[in-house]
Parts: sequence; structure tokens; C-alpha cells
Amino acid sequence: MSDLKKIIIDGKEVEVDGAMTLIQACEIAGIEVPRFCYHERLSIAGNCRMCLVEVVGGPPKPAASCAMQVRDLRPGPEGQPPVVKTNSPMVKKAREGVMEFLLINHPLDCPICDQGGECDLQDQAMAYGVDFSRFREPKRAVDDLDLGPLVETHMTRCISCTRCVRFTTEVAGITQMGQTGRGEDAEITAYLGETLDSNLQGNIIDLCPVGALVSKPYAFTARPWELTKTETIDVMDALGSNIRVDTKGREVMRILPRNNDGVNEEWISDKTRFVWDGLRRQRLDRPYVRENGKLRPASWPEALDKAAEAIKGAEKPVGLVGDLAPVEAAFALKELIEGQGGSVECRTDGAHLPAGNRSGYVGTASIADIDSAGAIMLIGCNPALEAPVLNARIRGAWSRGAKVGVVGEAVDLTYEYFHLGSDRAALDKLVAGDNSDALSRETLVILGQGAIREADGAAVLAKAMAFADHTESKFLVLHSAASRVGAMDVGAVTEGGLAAAMEGADVVYNLGADEIEIGDGAFVIYQGSHGDRGAHRADVILPGAAYTEENGLFVNTEGRPQLALRAGFAPGEAKENWAILRALSGELEAKLPYDSLAQLRQALVKAVPHLAKIDTVVENDWQPLAAGKLGKADFRNAVSDFYLTNPIARASALMAELSAAQKARTEKRIAAE
Repeated sequence: MSDLKKIIIDGKEVEVDGAMTLIQACEIAGIEVPRFCYHERLSIAGNCRMCLVEVVGGPPKPAASCAMQVRDLRPGPEGQPPVVKTNSPMVKKAREGVMEFLLINHPLDCPICDQGGECDLQDQAMAYGVDFSRFREPKRAVDDLDLGPLVETHMTRCISCTRCVRFTTEVAGITQMGQTGRGEDAEITAYLGETLDSNLQGNIIDLCPVGALVSKPYAFTARPWELTKTETIDVMDALGSNIRVDTKGREVMRILPRNNDGVNEEWISDKTRFVWDGLRRQRLDRPYVRENGKLRPASWPEALDKAAEAIKGAEKPVGLVGDLAPVEAAFALKELIEGQGGSVECRTDGAHLPAGNRSGYVGTASIADIDSAGAIMLIGCNPALEAPVLNARIRGAWSRGAKVGVVGEAVDLTYEYFHLGSDRAALDKLVAGDNSDALSRETLVILGQGAIREADGAAVLAKAMAFADHTESKFLVLHSAASRVGAMDVGAVTEGGLAAAMEGADVVYNLGADEIEIGDGAFVIYQGSHGDRGAHRADVILPGAAYTEENGLFVNTEGRPQLALRAGFAPGEAKENWAILRALSGELEAKLPYDSLAQLRQALVKAVPHLAKIDTVVENDWQPLAAGKLGKADFRNAVSDFYLTNPIARASALMAELSAAQKARTEKRIAAE
């Protein structure tokens, strides 16, 4: 039964759910209420008092709209809907008083504060404050905290809204931050001076409504009004987080999250947020050709000519699709190599994903299904490293009462779970129903890439799908590569997988696959953005654009196509990935039938129609696999070092520092320490 209540806000009647708070009801009515501590994704603190409103007929004082529910309001004398005013003289005076109190101790740091120009306190002081202060006492000062290399603190600016404390505790699942003291002595601090140990800590920078928590790597480099802002998609993991890339000239200055309730809500991982310094280092900005065992710079015509000559003379050319390639590049590579009688493979980690069966390589669940799941079964994955934002979502479901079971490595996931075993036998027992009491309600099964990389990967996938079938659960494959689902969709696969593709290959066209060792003997053409492992092995290097430097399509782990937009231009002579393949096809005298990205996309959508459904999770037909023979080994997770999973991250000095700090933290200390 719905609990809808009528309420009149500033003379406008709206009907809302009685469980809503007044601040939410005001939002539905289109009325802005100022706030500092309230945040729709965090618990209610009610401690900044900025959101005060007047309840007509209630107590003769303003009420905090974030902490009062609509159902708590009394109707009028003749049963009329309750009346709330957000702009009466009482409210105006109250807000001015609150703002005056907030500014008693707040320093006049605006000229040197990184939050300047996008600061809630600045905006609301202008809109709701007074133009003078009656206080002349010295301002209080507080020592700054050391929270690590990502978040810079200026705690004298802190207004004690406790957003950072609530986020780290409730969403990130760490307990290092809290508030001590009362009144003048109240301060936000870190427990025993610890630094933050979370892959999501950068989100407190966005949450802080003042300049108390700012980005350490971005500090003092740019002002918000100097930046060009581009809405695009992240490729650091397969979640496809929605991001905004801010550039100054040709350089990426920072990366911020965008809200998308179906994907990343409004959070991003620290790798997504801080990897931008890797976009500047170790870049390939001109073609290279290997001569007498050494790479030397070359012109585009020379490099393309050499690559075309090798492919023409090849008996078995093979194309490899790397982890960061957009769908258009994978599609163009497939058409180019298959046109020369070769084959293309995107499962470069050896994962046994079934070609053509979308329920087997994507699943039937959406990321948003986690929110309503009664139980979640994780098989061979560590979402805390493979997709930290997805892990925060699982933690949210767990905090609402969902049970979580794990088959695989026992790792810290920031929430409690039933560990049902770490080997194949535990999965067998689960499918047989021996552990089903732990997961009695509607289950969501999440299968990681680490589980299906070994020789028995196909059997593990079949077992996991059989368990989902048996329990009538939704099924989700958690990928670790941003390009994988899109490349599977366009059919960039070889019968028999990676081993069959590479066997006897005499020319390898490597499209950014840096996680793979290519043996001696083959002629290697490497197309990518960074001088990583793939470039070191190459005979010809064709410099491509990184994910912020070209328009592209990416399909995330739940099968949702999303458009990434270009935020800047590739350095030097580097070109867009699809354009390099189109130019090479001309040299091969087997011209690809498109001269623009729009034409390529038309051909792509004709071949794979569901890729036109941007930002839509496509429903997949459920096709369980035939059971195979399981091995005996323990499950190993796909990601061991969160910070160094791709060429851009490995080029980043900050990611290297974070990786070293993480290693030092996890090493066992000897007694003398």
C-alpha cells in the first residue's frame, strides 16, 4: 500500500511518499533548499542546520528539513495538507544566522583555496548569507591531517559536516576517520593518525562542501573556469564509470565522476580519478620501425608500408585486441585481418568466454540488480580490486541485509561474507546444493575472470551458470578489461581461443594488448598509446590515441553500450585507432568501406544492431552451457595489483607510488618493527 501524502510547499501542492524527508519533497517540488551535511547517498546527520524551513502550525521555530519526514507533519485544522515555507522571514533570518556562525572560524582562504569557484560555502554565503560579521575574536586553527598521497587536508576550513566520515564508514567500508571533541574543540580526525586505506578515498574530495579536503595531485594547477569539461567513459575497469575529463590546453588536469544511477552512482575509484598523469608519460608520439635489432623513428608512409608488406607475405596473420580498445577499432581490426585470411582474438588473458552466447560472457543481470538482491554469490573474483565501485554497491546491499557468499580467495571485501571454500570442489558442492542454506533468498551470481582463465575455465563457467539456473538467480560476468564485451559482441574471437590463434602465427597485429607475451619468430605490429611491454616486442610501432583522445564506443561488464567523447588530442603524430587501420587497409589494397567514424559506426550497427542502444542494458537470452570436467586447483583472482593493471596506469608515477605503499602495507612485519 502506498503511503502518499499531500503537502503544500511555498504555495505549491505536491503528492509525495510519506517516508520522504522535507528536503526530498522540496526537490520534487522544484524548490532548492541549501545544505552542507545532507547527501542523498549517505545517512542523515542533521548537524549543519543550513536546510531549515518553517512548518506552519508546528513549533514556533525552524525545522531541519533533512531530518523530518513528511508523514510527521500535522494536517491543518480542517484536514488541509500541511504547509511548509522555505522562504519566509523566519527561514531567511535562521539561514543568515547559521551562515554567520559557519563563517566565524572559516579562514579567508578563497584566493589560495583549490575549491574556489566551485565551493558550496562560497555559493551559499552569496545566496543566503549576510555581508558582514559581528565577530571580532581570533579564528580557531586546527592541525592538518596526513591522509596519504591523494587527499590534501586544510582542516582549519572544515565546517564539521561529517560527509567524509559517513562516506568512508558507510560506502568505502573503512574506519579510519571520525570526529572528536565538542563545540569549539570538535574536529574531524584520523584514528591514530592513520592514512586512508581504500580504493575509493578520492570521493571525499567531491563530497567536501568546502576546501578542507582537496586533491593533492591537482593542487594549485588550475582554476575551474580555465578548464574545458568533457563528459566521457572510464576504461580503467570494465564497469564503464561515467566521468568528466577536465583539460587545460592539450593536457588532462583532472578526472571527476558523473552521476549514473545504473552504473557508478556518483562514485569513481582512485585509479580512475588519479591516473591522468599516466596520459602524459611514456607516450608513443611517432611511428617506429625495427632495423638491425633496434627501433628507429620513421614516417607514417614508411611504417604503414612495412606493416602492409609483412601482412601481405603472411601465411597466418593474427590480430589481438587489447584491454582499452574501443569497439570501432576492434571491428576495423577484425575486418582488416579476416580480409587477409587471418583471425582475431580479444580474450588475451585466456578466459574461456563462449563466442556468440551473450548470456555466457555478459550474463542476465544489470549492475543495479545488486541493490535489490537478497543474496550475492561471488565466484572467483575480488570486486574490491576488479571494480571497487561495484564492490561499494555490494556493500550497500549487504548493509541492507543481503547475504554474501564467496567461492575463491578469502580477501578483505569491506563486508562480512560466508567463505564457502577456495577451490573447484567448493563450487561443485555449491551446485550440488550443500551450501544453499547460506543463500536462501533470491541470489545474484557474479563470476570473475580469474575463475575462467585456467584450462577448465569453460567447465567453471558451465557450473556457475548451472548454479544460477538451479537457484533461479540472475547471472553477471565481472570483466576486468573495458574492451572485452564490445570485442566479443563484434565477434573478435578465434575458435579454440588464444592458444589456437597464436599457434603458427607469423604476423601478429597487436592492438594495445600489453598483458601478453609474444614469443620469438612472429613479426609484431604494435598499435597503442604507451611504450609498454607490447611496444618493446614490436617490429613496427603505430602510435594510437588514448581513451581521452578519441571518440569511441565501450560496452561495460553488464552489456551496456556507452559513448566516450574526445577530451583532447593525441600527442605528436599519433592518430585515432580506427583511422590507422583504415589507412593500413589502403596500403594492403583491401580498402575498408568507410572514410569516417560515422560511416564505420553505421557498418558496426548493421553488423551488431544492439550496439545502437546507447546507455541501455540489452536483455540476453539464457543459454546454459554443457557441463565439463572441473580441475582441482584453487581459484586465483584476476587482479593482484589494483594500481598497475594497464599501460596508462603503469606509466603513472602516482599509481607506482600507491602500488608500492600497498605492498608495504600488506607485507608481514618482523618482530623488531
